[in-house]
This record gives sequence, C-alpha cells and structure tokens, in this order.
Amino acid sequence: MASSPDLATLKLDDFASHLDADFEMQTTGGVLPLKLVKADPTGAGGREGAAFSLLFTAPAGTSLSQAIYPVTHPALGVMEIFLVPIGPLQGGSGYQAIFA
Repeated sequence: MASSPDLATLKLDDFASHLDADFEMQTTGGVLPLKLVKADPTGAGGREGAAFSLLFTAPAGTSLSQAIYPVTHPALGVMEIFLVPIGPLQGGSGYQAIFA
C-alpha cells in the first residue's frame, strides 16, 4: 500500500484514474466500503492544480455525520478526508469531499 499523501499536493488527476475504484473509510463502527463515482473540477480555488470535488457512494442506508475520516486506497494510501453526507445516490448513500 502507498504511504499517506500530502493532501495539499493531491490533484484531480490523482483521483480521476481511480473512478469506480473501491476505497475504505474507517469509522468508529468499523470499515465502510466506498466507491469513487465522480471526480470533477470545481474552479480555480486556492490550491495548485485547481479545486476539485470527489463523490463517493457507500452502501445504501449508511448514515454518518460529516467529519474527517481516514480513507484508504491501495495506490493512494491513507488520506484524512473531510466527507459530507449528501443523501441517497444511485447505488447507495452519497458522500462528497471538496479540495479547494
């Protein structure tokens, strides 16, 4: 598994190549599977490489509050990401992360 990346250096392209890939979110109740379903630019932002948004789905019926969660991917490593629940999506419960 990759080491933990510096979130400030991550760019949209780092995630775009992992669309439909499986991720894992560590919660107080255990590990929750996530799937990256969308990775979109969101404007210039204050970061090098511009701002972007990630959209994940978790199993239907999942209901977690917005918080910083450790999210793991085999190639990207473990990332502490602020995830916000956005409600039901096709195939599950949606969670969004914005890198600005």
